[in-house]
Amino acid sequence: MFKNLVSAVKFWSTLIVLVVIFTSAQAQSYYNVTKYGAKNDSSKLATVAIKKAIDAASKAGGGTVYFPAGKYLTGAIHLKSNITIFIDAGAELHFSDNFDDYLPMVESRYEGVDVKSFSPLFYAYKAENISIIGRGLIDGHGKKWWDFVEGYKEGQARSKWQYEFDKLNKDIVLPDDPKQMKRGFLRPPFIQTMFCKNVLIDGITIRNSPFWTVNPEFSENVKIHAVTINNPHSPNTDGINPESCKNVHISDCHISVGDDCITIKSGKDEPGRRMAIPAENYVITNCTMLSGHGGVVIGSEMSGDVRKITISNCVFDGTDRGIRIKTARGRGGIVEEIRVSNIIMKDIKQQAIVLDMQYAKTNVQPVSDRTPKFRNIHFSNITGQVNQAAYLNGLEEMPIENITFNDINMEAKTGFDISFSNRIEFHNVQVNTELGPSLKASRVNNLVVDGLKTYTPHNNAAVIDLKNVSDLFLYNSFPISGTANYLRLSGAGTKNISLGNNNFRNARVGVKKEKDVFESIDYVSGDKGQ
Repeated sequence: MFKNLVSAVKFWSTLIVLVVIFTSAQAQSYYNVTKYGAKNDSSKLATVAIKKAIDAASKAGGGTVYFPAGKYLTGAIHLKSNITIFIDAGAELHFSDNFDDYLPMVESRYEGVDVKSFSPLFYAYKAENISIIGRGLIDGHGKKWWDFVEGYKEGQARSKWQYEFDKLNKDIVLPDDPKQMKRGFLRPPFIQTMFCKNVLIDGITIRNSPFWTVNPEFSENVKIHAVTINNPHSPNTDGINPESCKNVHISDCHISVGDDCITIKSGKDEPGRRMAIPAENYVITNCTMLSGHGGVVIGSEMSGDVRKITISNCVFDGTDRGIRIKTARGRGGIVEEIRVSNIIMKDIKQQAIVLDMQYAKTNVQPVSDRTPKFRNIHFSNITGQVNQAAYLNGLEEMPIENITFNDINMEAKTGFDISFSNRIEFHNVQVNTELGPSLKASRVNNLVVDGLKTYTPHNNAAVIDLKNVSDLFLYNSFPISGTANYLRLSGAGTKNISLGNNNFRNARVGVKKEKDVFESIDYVSGDKGQ
């Protein structure tokens, strides 16, 4: 019994020592900014105190810089490797709107162009294992930044910040249209990580960003989770913009902003092609977007390529567009291997889906490294109440290629409008329009339409209206009673038309072939009601 007692005493003694050591280690790994001089009543700028806490944690090999409840006023915060910023519930970080608090200028990227400019509010450069977490609030107080940019007029006196920008950016590679650099005053992103690895942003609420909000650049293994972003009535305040990153997970976020909610980019024009770092391996899921120009947008800065992207289980409610992929001649780059599924859209002011290769109007050019490409993009299980179902607009010299639509249900003012595209497929798609065709296509090759339906046919428009379309296979169509014309064909370029297993008995005219269509139609099998 005595031996058992001794063993028990040794066990509990050892356990107490381990608990003390563990607790001490835990206490040492937390660096409370108030102990380094930060005031939690916002009475004093806390930039220096926060830097001291970060430096102390970094010197110890890493740790958590802790913000307890209260209000803090700060300038730019620069993270180092193995640092976690923990903003506790009830804590608010208010960033100064004094532009001098974001000097000296640092290596950055602005709309796909590599520059030196104002420090982002949170900034990390070539750091690893960094986090910004907690249930607290960070406020960028962006209005002064917005007002400066919107109020600046060409010819007025230049500020000291613009002269500093000019001095530091004499040799930068400019985009095709250098106007964005002319003013020399580029607002900073709220959170920007440059060339970082293992980045986590979790739980925080962000508002009033001066410019783009969460903007990882050239970073790897990025996770953005349960973040709320609110940038009301503000210019170019995109929500989450991972640019030229690899292995990105965005989930469970709630976004309402003055531009695009989530945007995927990889550099603009020659600067982007020179860096040649793609955006790849992104997962975007379980997010809600309320206000913004687009729900999830790819481009228009995509010169370094965008590939292997999945977007799923999201709600877009009130955005201007749903999914938007955009580019222009001169960008170069490829957008490919994109999957969009399980999306609900409501009150979309323009298009539910956009693939536009003529975002800026230009003339036909010879194919070169300046010619962009869209290919292998697939949409499925989408429900929408929208203004227009979709707009696909390729280039004459580089059509959009291999796009599929599966299990789509849209209530729309107008339907699908497709031009300069190859290998487009529709399977089980319903589009109920207020006016015009459910599907209109021009200059499309290899078009498959399987069971496309509308419950709102119109007397003055065919359900499907095709002009200069070649290699069409249309099957499993069963128009409802009252359909005036299901399929209309026109244009001298319309050829190789095959129909099968359709029932046109409810349509007054199943297929209308205009006089400028010279080839006959091949009825494969089973068509009725011709």
